[in-house]
Amino acid sequence: MQCRYGFEGRIEPDIETGANFETTTLPKISVILTQAMTATPKDPIRKTILELRPSGITQVTLLGLGNPDVLPLWFGETDLVTPPFIRKAAAQALEDGKTFYTNARGIQPLREAIVAFHKRTTGATIPVERITVPGAAMMAVVTALQMVCETGDNIVIVSPIWPNIFQAAKVVGAEPRLVRLDEDWNAGRWHLDLDKLFDACDARTKALFLASPGNPTGWMLTAAEQKAILDFCRARGIAILADEVYGTLIYDGATHAPSFLSIADDQDAVFAINSFSKPWAMTGWRIGWLVHPKRVEPAAAAMAQCNNTGSTHFAQYGALAALSPEGDVFRGELLERCRKGRDVVDGWIGRQNRVRWLRPDGAFYGFLHVDGLKDSLRFCQDMVRNDKVGVSPGWAFSLGDPRDDSYVRICFAQDAERLAQALERLDGAIRKL
Repeated sequence: MQCRYGFEGRIEPDIETGANFETTTLPKISVILTQAMTATPKDPIRKTILELRPSGITQVTLLGLGNPDVLPLWFGETDLVTPPFIRKAAAQALEDGKTFYTNARGIQPLREAIVAFHKRTTGATIPVERITVPGAAMMAVVTALQMVCETGDNIVIVSPIWPNIFQAAKVVGAEPRLVRLDEDWNAGRWHLDLDKLFDACDARTKALFLASPGNPTGWMLTAAEQKAILDFCRARGIAILADEVYGTLIYDGATHAPSFLSIADDQDAVFAINSFSKPWAMTGWRIGWLVHPKRVEPAAAAMAQCNNTGSTHFAQYGALAALSPEGDVFRGELLERCRKGRDVVDGWIGRQNRVRWLRPDGAFYGFLHVDGLKDSLRFCQDMVRNDKVGVSPGWAFSLGDPRDDSYVRICFAQDAERLAQALERLDGAIRKL
């Protein structure tokens, strides 16, 4: 290390080389320090980061999380514990010493099992080189965003949407642009206006983000809509980030919702995000996967190392068990639980005169429109305190769109009796509006 500052007027040697040089004088240093102390220092923290706030879901759950008196419908999770065969597989891996570093992209048996899962559910043949298990599904989202977005880019997102998505876009420096689904009350479904979606894209648009089936709406893309979107993105050089987490939780009897993986080529800029959290009741495990273009395989490996160094080693054996035939049986059982929950909500809405919904095609959420509701965050916070039921405010699922403030989201992947009790508490809160 060089010591260049000495007394004024002295010639001092460089400690490492022995060469002589004239030191900076103390008066010069004094001027520099004075200027630095009087000027307003520049904050090194990014303005976007300083402006981030917890989502509306978090602002509600903090009031009652862990309170046994509160019936929680706020999170996107079933009330079932992870099945024993999955827990035992992870516990056995832990006992077997699977506690060391492993491939940051996921253990090979798990990635091969994911390939087989896609084949039997979507019919898509996905090379194992396109599979990365970086950690939780949110890590897959962030990784995909990092691969395509730079500061100043924008990403067009179909909304209403889980708030983590537009928050993550901001974190990587991109501008989230939300294109809202339209309510078609006559047809009883959500509608995506493709012209409106495509018009939102400009020269700075790097990606489209679509969740199908969607959270919070349960809306589902048709195969024809997917084909039109893929053709548009190919022509414009825009990536597709497809959240297919709820792909097998659908109610039309198919094995999977229409998937971009079934129509895209290995080199298309299509990133499909998936998770073990929802279909296998593994929300606390924090493990998901990303299907990415084949050409980014080396980058995916490097990014998995940088971002998280991979998923927890022994937990991956639980995920591997989830993809077994026994896991397929459990997925079917959970789907039936969700179907019954959807019917419970449908029956409850039929007895209401201020609540309606567009019956979801997939996922396990009810996005409930409440006539007269204008401040969904305050309403949901008051319900936790006064009515002991937890639901999510519709305001959380957009960037200030007032239309969403008349909605609340519930998760109906619950025990039917418990769900009915929570809905009665919700009914009581609505009557006080």
